Amino acid sequence: MDTFVWQGFRLYRICQEEQSDVRLTAYSNYALRTLMYCALHPNQLVRIQDVADAHGISKAHLLKAARQLGQLGYLENVRGRTGGVRLGMAPKDIVIGEVVRHTEGDLEVVECFNASTNTCPLIGVCKLSNLFRNGLKAFFAELDKVTLADMISNGPALLDRLERNREALAGC
Repeated sequence: MDTFVWQGFRLYRICQEEQSDVRLTAYSNYALRTLMYCALHPNQLVRIQDVADAHGISKAHLLKAARQLGQLGYLENVRGRTGGVRLGMAPKDIVIGEVVRHTEGDLEVVECFNASTNTCPLIGVCKLSNLFRNGLKAFFAELDKVTLADMISNGPALLDRLERNREALAGC
């Protein structure tokens, strides 16, 4: 029998020596990294380029996430030459599960989650959809327990790691 284990944002299926995982999109990852970076720099206007440099990721990918986070009120986006982003609400008020729901949209883990595109002949008698629905509920229940403030509670260690990463990337 397979065992399913949640680790971070991944669901692993442990089956003998085989491992498969379900992942959040890079978009959600970048959105969360942007929020964390802003929370680590309170009351500062943060340039998206600074977030990109700290994490070694594309500025273009971060811009799209920052735009949506601004529309949702998580970030305050300041346009212009001296612009940037900063948190639009307190870190304690930003629930990670809510952010992921917004950035992931409909998580159709299995085909039968979408009645309009489902072609599976087992709909209604298969237990797979309920298994994954319950798994997603449990996943989001865990994410809903965590706020952005919780994610940055080890702020000095996070800042140190980001600085070392930026230095390492600059040396490449």
